[in-house]
Amino acid sequence: MSESTQVPLHMSRAGFDPAPELSRLREDEGVSKVATPWGIDAWLVTRYADVRAVLSDHDTYSNARQRMVQLATARDMTDQELEEMRAGNLLAFDPPEHTRLRKFLSPEFTLRRMRRLEPLVSRIVEEHLDAMEAAGSPADLVSSFALPIPSLVICDLLGVPYEDRGDFQRRTGTLLNVSLPPEQRMAAQRESRAYMAELVERVMADPGEELLGMLVREHGGDLSAMELVGIGNLLLIAGHETTSNMLGLGTLALLRHPDQLQLLRDRPELVEAAVEELLRWLSIVHSGTAKVTTTDVEIAGQAIPEGQLVLCALPTANRDPAFVDHPERLDIARGAPGHLAFGHGIHHCLGAPLARMEMRTAFPALLRRFPGLRLAGPEPQFRAFSVVFGLSSLEAAW
Repeated sequence: MSESTQVPLHMSRAGFDPAPELSRLREDEGVSKVATPWGIDAWLVTRYADVRAVLSDHDTYSNARQRMVQLATARDMTDQELEEMRAGNLLAFDPPEHTRLRKFLSPEFTLRRMRRLEPLVSRIVEEHLDAMEAAGSPADLVSSFALPIPSLVICDLLGVPYEDRGDFQRRTGTLLNVSLPPEQRMAAQRESRAYMAELVERVMADPGEELLGMLVREHGGDLSAMELVGIGNLLLIAGHETTSNMLGLGTLALLRHPDQLQLLRDRPELVEAAVEELLRWLSIVHSGTAKVTTTDVEIAGQAIPEGQLVLCALPTANRDPAFVDHPERLDIARGAPGHLAFGHGIHHCLGAPLARMEMRTAFPALLRRFPGLRLAGPEPQFRAFSVVFGLSSLEAAW
């Protein structure tokens, strides 16, 4: 199977912005049938109110039924292997199974637990800024700042050896690149699970203080080894990929909007509002997980039968004029409460408190350390085909 050269509509961007045809779809019919990378058509929902409604209603829009996508992209997999691939992946289940899995993890991602991690995150950020300063200007902010910081944090949290980061980052990049043949992406998924299975086996033999060790000690009788593998895999991928892309793209957005960058320098107390606005404005997760209708429904006046795939366009929802005034404007003072960058409903991102804390720490530290930070070198390259939008590099000088 050849590589795809056409970015799927729900992932299409024009720089930071949703592609014009996506914005037109929101302003016109609001929902439309589109082609997907999986060879199955889906209904793309683009308006804020409609997207929020879909994400709120797990009874009507099922995550568990997305197995139809797996079957379309993994034709050589046995039923047993498909079930093993699903095990422990919170995003592949509806209640009550989703509720059962999430209750084991939720206590580890409370605001109180995140505060305990703040000194670690601050130390990791400062160490990487020290290394950048020592190496001298210019630097690639993706490889020296945006990617290693969240990777180190999630490795420490899970108990993953940091020296393995090159391999798991490579596998994740392959897994999330929809331009690659399904066979290649599936191979990366198998490698990822095999890696995590080895780690889980070691942790089960000698559980430490890391999150996986805690799950073994406190819930070992309730979680199978396959479920621990799925949980670890999901957290490892989501824990470094999303925050690292937010740090890279967020820095570029501020550098391209010097008035907003200066405002954040002058008023550091705005950092929490700035993080929320960057999350809204960038919406790096294009759509979240696919849903499947469990009954006949109607969205924006469009009848959709039972058993249809539904995708939510998070960038257009977060840029909907019905949600915020002047949505195309980056305004770090507004805060954008209610944005959907972390999803909504029962599948709202479990790691949101950690991601917020990492950004709240890293952005001001970068701007404090390098007051003359500016773009340098070649034009930054967007990762157009990645399930999580981001940059492959960001050359900056100071």
